[in-house]
Amino acid sequence: MGKTNCTRNREDLACYAYDATARTYMPDAVLFPQNAQEISAVVNLANKDGFFVIPRGAGSGMTGGSLAVRGGVVLVMARMNRILKIDKDNLIAHVEPGVVTGRFHKAVEKEGLFYPPDPSSSEFSTLGGNVAECAGGPSAVKYGVTRDYVLGLEAVLPTGEIISTGVQTAKGVVGYDLTRLLVGSEGTLGIITRMTLRLLPQPEVVRVMTAVFDKIALAAETVSAIIRSGTIPRAIEFMDNASIRCVASHLKIALPVEAEALLLIEEDGKPDEVDLAIEQIKALCLSQGAKRVEIAGTKAEAENLWRARKAISPALFQYGPDKINEDIVVPRSKIPDMVKKISALRAETGLTMVSFGHAGDGNIHFNIMLDKKNEAQLKKAEGAVEALFDYTLQLGGTISGEHGIGITKAPYLAKEIGNDAMNLMKKIKKLFDPNGILNPGKIFPSA
Repeated sequence: MGKTNCTRNREDLACYAYDATARTYMPDAVLFPQNAQEISAVVNLANKDGFFVIPRGAGSGMTGGSLAVRGGVVLVMARMNRILKIDKDNLIAHVEPGVVTGRFHKAVEKEGLFYPPDPSSSEFSTLGGNVAECAGGPSAVKYGVTRDYVLGLEAVLPTGEIISTGVQTAKGVVGYDLTRLLVGSEGTLGIITRMTLRLLPQPEVVRVMTAVFDKIALAAETVSAIIRSGTIPRAIEFMDNASIRCVASHLKIALPVEAEALLLIEEDGKPDEVDLAIEQIKALCLSQGAKRVEIAGTKAEAENLWRARKAISPALFQYGPDKINEDIVVPRSKIPDMVKKISALRAETGLTMVSFGHAGDGNIHFNIMLDKKNEAQLKKAEGAVEALFDYTLQLGGTISGEHGIGITKAPYLAKEIGNDAMNLMKKIKKLFDPNGILNPGKIFPSA
């Protein structure tokens, strides 16, 4: 690939040795491919010479999916960053994996179109990483997650072949659904080099409101009440007191820091329908015990609210040097139970725990802030995570809604899916990757 596309300088390698988990694994080399053929050549060489290949987007993942945990070559997809075509007639787009998600949002919006998946990292995460992890975001409650918008893929298999999966049409049931298999596979079954994404017409109006609660349990119960009412908002986001205070301090903005909880609710659609829905939800929130409800009067006010919501995760380091970040999902009706469980864990351990997230689909981001050098704190935190996962599964939930498994959740995989299903997944991995060269050490627990 040449010196301009490859580096082994230690300073350069360090830039691709970590991700949002703050764990560090130094790769042996970093490559910057520009097309599928170059990637195929690298993979073929890896099979011949026996080195590992790790695909990487922006390195914003929360579970270690892009880390070179056993060394090897990191493939940075940043140069494959073209939006190849936005097809307004068929409501699809053809893109490369290195396109930054936020840039793609702006590009389709200029055409009057809408791409719903919107992870908090959208200003720097890439579409390829989003597909590999099956990213979600606030609008998932109404519009679904990344897998619902991937019609087809081009990918390099771990054995070097370049395949095309899926369709460019609204329907297609020819053979096994390899597209869905690759989406969310965390770079273990193939390296995505091109995507065909489904688009929607842009909603005419988007309105945002906040509901402030003195009791966190009332906010949790209100989420279920909204869904029961038959109105499905575009987003229902939840912030507890610790997250409200943290982001208010971090951004120097006015937020209800005295509140135990805040709901951020967004509606979209036709103007009359949105106005009616917003007023109905406002009345429902007040009837459920909201202290006050405010509707953003301008686009700038709405953007500031979303800026606050998306700033929570990085702002949390005010509470401690290290973070354990989990993204459990429970049935919406069980959110009040989970809120009580988190309160009990906080009281039991004495640790700083912060929860926020996509309450509309039951996805709660649970964070423990601590100093991992403090062995007593770390032991308590690990016990709390295990208790949280056990209770999540007891409620009929899942241990990961959008962050994937990677390395951080691999020890808990069998808790949810069982050994038989896990062994079947291992066989699929072996079939795709007989020599085990692609992104090793991810998803499955280490021996």
